Amino acid sequence: MTAVVVVHGGAWAIPDDLAKASVDGVKAAACVGFSVLKRGGSALDAVESAVKALEDNTVFNAGHGAALNMEGEAELDAIIMDGRTLASGAVSSVKNIANPVSLARAVMEKTDHIMLTGRGANLFAESIGVVTVPTDTLVTQYERKEWEKHKGYVTGVMEDFNSQWAHDTVGAVAVDSAGNVACATSTGGIRNKMVGRVGDSPIIGCGGYADNFSGAVSCTGHGESILKVTLARLILSHIEQGKSVEDASQLSLRYMGERVRGAGGAIVVSQSGRWAATFSTERMAWAAVEQDVLWYGLDPNERMKEQLSQ
Repeated sequence: MTAVVVVHGGAWAIPDDLAKASVDGVKAAACVGFSVLKRGGSALDAVESAVKALEDNTVFNAGHGAALNMEGEAELDAIIMDGRTLASGAVSSVKNIANPVSLARAVMEKTDHIMLTGRGANLFAESIGVVTVPTDTLVTQYERKEWEKHKGYVTGVMEDFNSQWAHDTVGAVAVDSAGNVACATSTGGIRNKMVGRVGDSPIIGCGGYADNFSGAVSCTGHGESILKVTLARLILSHIEQGKSVEDASQLSLRYMGERVRGAGGAIVVSQSGRWAATFSTERMAWAAVEQDVLWYGLDPNERMKEQLSQ
């Protein structure tokens, strides 16, 4: 069984001044995830490690570098899912947590629940000894400046999404040498969102889904649109009907565009190791590693390739 990891850094109109850092960030995260698989680690461990690397990178809107809500706070969402058992964990609207994806995994493994939100999620984090960090350490100077600039600007979420504002949800999917798949997705959401707003990222079947019988998906883009079409599950349903991972992704993104005028992207991996990185926005930073080959891209139809040292 070929082990593969694919990561994305968000589908949006990534400006040129963030392009290189975005691509470098996803390449590094994909290598982190693949090193787990290479050591014989599970797909679940690989996606958590890859997403933690992205959460720790201030270029992306997840963990450090998260977008701010109307009150200037970072409220974070994340999900992780194990395709072998369909076990899943998620958190939404959590504050002061540097790696929400790891908290989501703790919800999956240490509670009888799937999702914890807001204060409850933070209380759970405290009860298991997760260290909280001051809000200021999660907020970059760039994000604070952008938030200040736009906070008086009343706009619809769709306009907001289609402008060059940060929407770089991060995610990872993987298949390990045992043939198990997993997914993880993490985000700071939409800048200037209402307090308590939750998008697609932590919702099963929307921001992510993993099932050994069909594959694993992590989605990014306009959260409300993704929720309406349950994008992750929609992609996998096309795969179950015999479509390729690439075709299933493109069909689903096209449907979302036509049905609810939403743009986004998705990364997918099947149990056999086939993978795709697809998007309907201007750009999406993505990277994949299989058999010591690193693939990556940013613009439509771009597929660059690097050989990793053995």
